[in-house]
Amino acid sequence: MTGQPDFATIKITYFPRLKCVELKSLKLYLWSFRNEGNFHEKVTNQICEDLCRVLKPAYIMVVGDFYVRGGIKTVVTVTRGKMVCGSS
Repeated sequence: MTGQPDFATIKITYFPRLKCVELKSLKLYLWSFRNEGNFHEKVTNQICEDLCRVLKPAYIMVVGDFYVRGGIKTVVTVTRGKMVCGSS
């Protein structure tokens, strides 16, 4: 929004049902955010919502770990579904 560049590490963890995402498609999708002016929270939520709509995972977590800008570090975490751990 300010015209200053933003850099982030986006970590995506999900438990698929019937579909999973192909790495090259995911890379191209993430690159689509490069020249958009958005807030960190909006970008992280948009990635989660888009992947949920397409993949319909049992569980998904998207973490946007944004670099320090203006002295403030931002880490945004979005989850959908339930994480189910196996029992022994």
